[in-house]
Amino acid sequence: MATAQKVSYFAMQIPNRAGEAGRILTGLAKAGVNLLAFTGFPHGNRSQVDFIPANPATFLAVARGMKLRLRGKKTGFLIRGSDQRGAIARVMSKLARAKINVTAVDAVTAGAGRFGAILWVKQKDVNRAARALGA
Repeated sequence: MATAQKVSYFAMQIPNRAGEAGRILTGLAKAGVNLLAFTGFPHGNRSQVDFIPANPATFLAVARGMKLRLRGKKTGFLIRGSDQRGAIARVMSKLARAKINVTAVDAVTAGAGRFGAILWVKQKDVNRAARALGA
């Protein structure tokens, strides 16, 4: 069984070079920011990184101090549950039955019989997705 939680996420573009994401993540950690999830991927000759902080207000205050150029806050979903065959398929099927397109998803096993995922839908579909997922 998986649970879904609506979460705030923040994205930004960074140079696509070794150590850049590590520098930012280290600065956030040293300032006391706890991230529920982080993902990054190449985007042209740069990289996009997405942060899902446990406390968005703290994250934003620290990000301002670090002069990070974030895009506006958006809403995504954090999924957590028992790691079993088809776990993420069940989540995706709930959204499909509600006719909601998932724009991106990252799912991983967390060890100790657990899995986690972050997923994004179009912002216009967030409330319907929340209902479909029970978030």
